[in-house]
Amino acid sequence: MDVPLIVNPQTLPSQTRPLRIVLPGGSGQVGEMLARFFQEQGHQVTVLTRGPYTANWQTVHWDGEHEGSWIEHLEGADACINLSGRSINCRHNEANRLAIYESRIASTQLLGRVIARLNDPPKLWMNASAATLYQRTLDPTGVDLPLPETAALVCTEPSTDPDPWRPKRGFMQRVVRDWEAAFLAAETPRTRKIALRSAVTFSPVQGNVWAVLANLTRLGLGGKAGSGRQFMTWIHQADYARAVAFLMAHPEIDGPINLVAPNPLPNRAFMEALRYALDVPNGLPAPAFGIRIGAILMRTEAELVLDSCRAVPRRLLDAGFSFEFPDWLEAAEDLAGQWRHRHD
Repeated sequence: MDVPLIVNPQTLPSQTRPLRIVLPGGSGQVGEMLARFFQEQGHQVTVLTRGPYTANWQTVHWDGEHEGSWIEHLEGADACINLSGRSINCRHNEANRLAIYESRIASTQLLGRVIARLNDPPKLWMNASAATLYQRTLDPTGVDLPLPETAALVCTEPSTDPDPWRPKRGFMQRVVRDWEAAFLAAETPRTRKIALRSAVTFSPVQGNVWAVLANLTRLGLGGKAGSGRQFMTWIHQADYARAVAFLMAHPEIDGPINLVAPNPLPNRAFMEALRYALDVPNGLPAPAFGIRIGAILMRTEAELVLDSCRAVPRRLLDAGFSFEFPDWLEAAEDLAGQWRHRHD
């Protein structure tokens, strides 16, 4: 089902003409949300996808590994927003780790080679990344410190291991590190580049993290996860789209950007606000060992819930971007209202 993206037009940067926007790997939740958003704003959108589908925007086949006729759509484009990558919402066994790693690195390297030799390359190349790249730091009381773009990274050098995807410990940090390294190494001097270090993007649609949390909460399982002290970094879908549009309209901005809401909060408070938004008074807590067992049954990884990250959007705020949903309670209430409208 199409999900209209309700955004206050007065908060969007003005554009003097329709833009040509190409979304490699744009058939997932975030890609479809961005495609719909920009299409509704009157821009020309092309999604590069392994399986072209029927949509209100153009879809073109690519496999993320080989050159093809899709290249012509990048010629003269205003922006390329690369979202390619195997979903991390799966069991991180060896085969899936390989797919997660290679799908991100290979597609980024491919785009770098192609953009470098175009006659009229995209003016802007945004590449997906993740806020999990930061080194977690604590204050003297054991509380996570905020992590702006200048915070220390887990590791700054790309891996020299011939199989960097093979060890499971620290896997996602290695993925993001090598992903960004491949992006930054691409020699595209005529194209501005921005690494989108994003958080979990919440949209009121089936099959994503909102649906899972909302359904569990309604079943009475919406208590804290583990200790409840781990920080949850998040962003509302409307602010994700608005921030991308803002970055497109500000040519002075490049480099890494934390695409996250400004007020991350501990899991305990996060789940309490979610229960309030869904009008569920109580929720059973889930101990860490229970989450690990449940993750096996749900074919996912417990670390997606138990790991802590307190990234903050310092550069976006300093540039003057204003969030419509800076606080989780207001975001959760908006998402819950849309969820009820579609599913109750």
